[in-house]
Amino acid sequence: MALSELSPILTSPLSIGALGLAFGAGLAYASKRFSVETDERVVKIIEVLPGANCGGCGFPGCQGFAEALVKGSASPTSCSPGGEKLAQKVAEVLGIKVESRERVIARVHCGGGCDKVHNRFEYVGLPDCNAATLLQGGFKECSFGCLGLGSCVRACPFDAMYMDNKGLPVVIAEKCTGCGKCVKACPKNLISLVPISKKVHVLCKSHDKGAVVRKICSVGCIGCSLCNKVCPVGKEKDEKAIIIRDFLAEINYDLCISCGLCASKCPTGSILDEVLRGKAYIHPEKCIGCTICAKACPVEAITGEKKQPHLVDADKCIGCEICVAKCPPKVKAISIVSGEKVEKAA
Repeated sequence: MALSELSPILTSPLSIGALGLAFGAGLAYASKRFSVETDERVVKIIEVLPGANCGGCGFPGCQGFAEALVKGSASPTSCSPGGEKLAQKVAEVLGIKVESRERVIARVHCGGGCDKVHNRFEYVGLPDCNAATLLQGGFKECSFGCLGLGSCVRACPFDAMYMDNKGLPVVIAEKCTGCGKCVKACPKNLISLVPISKKVHVLCKSHDKGAVVRKICSVGCIGCSLCNKVCPVGKEKDEKAIIIRDFLAEINYDLCISCGLCASKCPTGSILDEVLRGKAYIHPEKCIGCTICAKACPVEAITGEKKQPHLVDADKCIGCEICVAKCPPKVKAISIVSGEKVEKAA
């Protein structure tokens, strides 16, 4: 009996099977004929990458990052979640050396929560900061401030952020990898990546004049320049670690020594000092009376005669540690202690 005379019930499966074999053979041939060999280093790098696919490196996922590393168009230090340990592992695979760099974490530059800044109108819409910004720049009286709708928190792939009871995002330093997802998610540009060792931050992004800021936010920067004047880094006002630009104080983290002087002088509290500071104490048996510390103290809290042990006025001292850094290494007569120890020493 000819194939054409067979029942359609039999011929259909046979035809489909034949086509499947033909296509399978064709694909097998094409996969070998047009295959692109994968560099074994890409495979090894993918194995050590965290697999978060966060895109913080600037490439489409860990696969794209690994391929870029092998091509030499990416740096092993670009993977924020992996940190320095990962960079060293990747460098070993590539047979190169990398310089260690300080870990960075996200910092939110706004202190104007719902208790500090009022709303201009009631917002009824998508609970998204980008959507709210499209409506007259947002519903807050401060057009530069955080809207508190949590777009940055939702963008974080590591659960390193949460919203507090004042409607402001809080970064959990221990969890933050510095991937930058929250930075991109904020339409107000209120978040930046900062070296973790830096402990002093301006919590404001308003470029309004001081008089306007005072009316709408009790903790906003008014551009008074007091922080710039007391900053011990640099001689000229535009060379210091904190400068005023367009009515707003800005910190140059490359220069900042986290002494906290700017925060202590800020009249509105818009500068945050994260350091729990003690007081300077000069050990009388070690002090040689060189007067270097007294000259360096920005608040004139150190007194004493030349070649005689110096004293620290605990009421004036702000624990900036500048005197500690200036005391000659061979002497090391100054240390930072708690207030209780200062009183006992006195």
